[in-house]
Amino acid sequence: MTTILAIETSTEFASAAIISARGRFIRELSGVETHSKGIIPALQSLLAEAGVQLSECDALAFGCGPGAFTGIRTACGIVQGMAFAADLPVLPVVSLRAMAQAASSHAPDSELVCLLDARMGEVYWAQYRNVNGVLSVTAQPELLRLEEGELAGRCASLGAVAVVVGNGIQVPDGFPYPVLSVMPHAREVAELALQDLKHGLAQPATQAQPLYLRNKIALTTAERALKGQV
Repeated sequence: MTTILAIETSTEFASAAIISARGRFIRELSGVETHSKGIIPALQSLLAEAGVQLSECDALAFGCGPGAFTGIRTACGIVQGMAFAADLPVLPVVSLRAMAQAASSHAPDSELVCLLDARMGEVYWAQYRNVNGVLSVTAQPELLRLEEGELAGRCASLGAVAVVVGNGIQVPDGFPYPVLSVMPHAREVAELALQDLKHGLAQPATQAQPLYLRNKIALTTAERALKGQV
């Protein structure tokens, strides 16, 4: 059986997972400050428990975002370093897609609207159609500012729909659609990476990149002055 090692650090909840012939093995970390320090020991412990050498993996996968800038850079950098060391291919997996994968068994034959908190009053949004447990993308990830009531309005045109939310997303009382609370997790990153590997989507480590949807998160001093903020 194919062996996949995956990590997901796009939010404050970090995880690592291995899928192999021996089964599935998982490590979880909570708190953004633990990502850079904790993920390497977690991976070492995970490989030992699974009885797998890094060189025995068929590919390495990571949650490429969207999400916290530091988190997705951490995941990409660690996986690239390990891939170079072991001469392995890399599979970036969109974090919102991992959320949809986790929710798919709870909302069969539905349009899955996946939302993650992007801070500054914005959300990361993507849509996936779930048909018999198979996901297809119907709206690529984007950065949105949703005004009050706009989420329900957008969902109204989608037919059978479930809204999949991560931490920091508040859905108003009386919201007329099912809401599933799910965080991106390495378990689903590994599952999707296994599918992608079979479809020939693995990349050399040099090509692996985080998915950034917000190009700028702060204004320069000069830009603030022009806007009257200084």
